[in-house]
Amino acid sequence: MGQVTVRVGGYSHPVSCENGQESHLVALAAEVDRRVHSLRQMGGQFGEARLLLLASLLMADEVHDLRVALAQARAGIAPPPEPAPAPEPDPALADKLGRIAERIEGIVQSLDQDQR
Repeated sequence: MGQVTVRVGGYSHPVSCENGQESHLVALAAEVDRRVHSLRQMGGQFGEARLLLLASLLMADEVHDLRVALAQARAGIAPPPEPAPAPEPDPALADKLGRIAERIEGIVQSLDQDQR
């Protein structure tokens, strides 16, 4: 029986596997580690167990979606169309919206002062 030590979330974990599956197991652990890393980037203080739980739930959700898509493909059901990608942020539009928001805030402040 093979054994590897994988690193997930900054922690080392010894894991047994079938002989010849070591590199596959390392790749799987790297995927889990990527999920844990992305969860940490979102902020919040999570312990190791919570991070692993959340990463597992994200991956389980993806597996579920893939199983549904596979079942639909086998049944000849066309997948729903992909949503259109979000447009690239427009700095000029963001600046204009910021100026409009400042004007609205100025109007609100003047109305508040008039009511006093």
